[in-house]
Amino acid sequence: MNLLEEDQPTDLEQLVGFSRRGFIGAGALCGAALFLGGGLLSRSALAASVSAASSQLLGFDSINTATGDSISLPPGYRSSVLISWGQPLHADGPAFDPSGKGTASAQEVQFGDNNDGMSLFAFPDDPNRALMAINNEYTNYRYLYPHGGMPTSLEEVRKAQASEGVSVIEIERKGTGWQFVQSSPFNRRIHGNTPIRLSGPAAGHALLRTPADNTGTRVLGTFQNCANGKTPWGTYLTCEENFTDCFGSTDHKQSFNAAQKRYGAVGTSKEINWHPHDPRFDLATNPNELNRHGWVVEIDPFDPQSTPVKRTALGRFKHENAALAQTRDGRAVVYMGDDERGEFIYKFISRDKIDHADPKANRDLLDHGTLYVARFDDGDKNPDRPKGKGQWVELSHGKNGLDASNQITSQAEVLINARLAGSIVNATRMDRPEWIVVSPKDGQVYCTLTNNAKRGEDGQPVGGPNPREKNVYGQILRWKAHKGDHGSDSFDWDLFVVAGNPVVHVGQPKGGSANITPHNMFNSPDGMGFDEAGRLWILTDGDASNSGDFAGMGNNQMLCADPDSGEIRRFMVGPVGCEVTGISFSPDQKTLFVGIQHPGENGGSTFPEHLPNGKPRSSVMAISREDGGIVGT
Repeated sequence: MNLLEEDQPTDLEQLVGFSRRGFIGAGALCGAALFLGGGLLSRSALAASVSAASSQLLGFDSINTATGDSISLPPGYRSSVLISWGQPLHADGPAFDPSGKGTASAQEVQFGDNNDGMSLFAFPDDPNRALMAINNEYTNYRYLYPHGGMPTSLEEVRKAQASEGVSVIEIERKGTGWQFVQSSPFNRRIHGNTPIRLSGPAAGHALLRTPADNTGTRVLGTFQNCANGKTPWGTYLTCEENFTDCFGSTDHKQSFNAAQKRYGAVGTSKEINWHPHDPRFDLATNPNELNRHGWVVEIDPFDPQSTPVKRTALGRFKHENAALAQTRDGRAVVYMGDDERGEFIYKFISRDKIDHADPKANRDLLDHGTLYVARFDDGDKNPDRPKGKGQWVELSHGKNGLDASNQITSQAEVLINARLAGSIVNATRMDRPEWIVVSPKDGQVYCTLTNNAKRGEDGQPVGGPNPREKNVYGQILRWKAHKGDHGSDSFDWDLFVVAGNPVVHVGQPKGGSANITPHNMFNSPDGMGFDEAGRLWILTDGDASNSGDFAGMGNNQMLCADPDSGEIRRFMVGPVGCEVTGISFSPDQKTLFVGIQHPGENGGSTFPEHLPNGKPRSSVMAISREDGGIVGT
């Protein structure tokens, strides 16, 4: 149901003194541009605002913010639930138990909780069938257990572990819509206790060996799975993000070395508390278990019997997602961000070329290659759109100080402690690098830098692509490889958008860049995705308090941008307490799949079922046009 009432101005519109209809015209955009700059905006920025009004790529009007417990969309669009947390993946599976009394074994065969990044894999011989691999990042104890608190037993820990990981499901098109196929043999859960293989240069290293696996090549589970990647050879890359939060120590006097501290090891688990009940997560007895997580995991969605593989050549850190590209000479490129304040952006280039004629020949392609980390210059300090240059610094043992002089004795150690390696080569500390995507039109790469309240502190200087201290709004960084070759070691960067609130803060820095207006403002850009036409879809995971610095922004949302003109329009607003995350498109581009994660995280929601005393459930939504057209046109 579309909650937008076209003829009723919002409180925000009344505050700034114009209506939605009147704002859309070019003249209003010029006025808004002047308003954003406090009358001091440059001619180039003003021209950009005018050209934005003539964008032919965006075929819908920007909608209002919203604070209700439902999905808001432009007129002519509709949404439906594809699948929700707890739905059994097979017809004979146990049904979702809203009381929280369901078992760990039941959750292992149900759709996981808090869905995040996802990819769609079409059947080559049937346009009406597809598989979806969908991350399940974490779980909400408030709703997982009857008591709503921390786990109190190993069984409850197992249930939490079963709620995370990846869900693979089949979907099929029925008429004009897509539906989950509950009877499909491809439906599968990969969770916190699924057997997984470690491969690549770090596999077998002493730092990856434990009493349960003295080979350092076999590990149980993937969890805290944030975003994703899709390879040209038809496999899924799931990314382990906040894995250290799952660990703690029963030894209250335990000390941690520099590497453990850099990855966030602490004695008291951060709101997860598995270690008192599952010794695998107790750093006092299993310190190396920590090193076996924080990797990119490759999964074959078309082979339910296959063993997932952790690809250690891509480095260990808090992976957000993995964006695939190709060098001019045909090698695979994976762009990755480390989602923590002051951490880095990475690039991996495979040693061998992609064999597009034989997909199976690429199954170990990501085990051999070179990892790089990004270093950005300070840029030109242009207040409208800063830009500058950057380079990729190789993270190979024996180069750039990654040797015995810094207590590094092998490439395995470089990869296991990639954060330390990045610091040794003086990589640029970033404002929480989250999703990275590559334009299908011109190959430019975009990265959401979601926020960093500590910018300007703790050795994190203000400047370059991180232009604001105590950055609560975030920005989207863009770069273009030298000569358009992703294999190049240099690039040019600019800031595509600097988010902000031009109602609360007029002008830079907190008002945002010239393409932020009172009617499209947002904070904390997180997820992103391109459609085939080159529209850039932006998803947010920010402050939804609708007050203070965030007044007028409403619930988290999804926006759509024209990369050429810079224009941004709000397309969707999510329900109370949610993060909008995860995006994929049907092959004909007529259905957009998007994730609604943790609705009612702190209460106040019964989305999507809205039953009396109902429990909110993270869900994948299918959005389409009522006339059957392509989404976004």
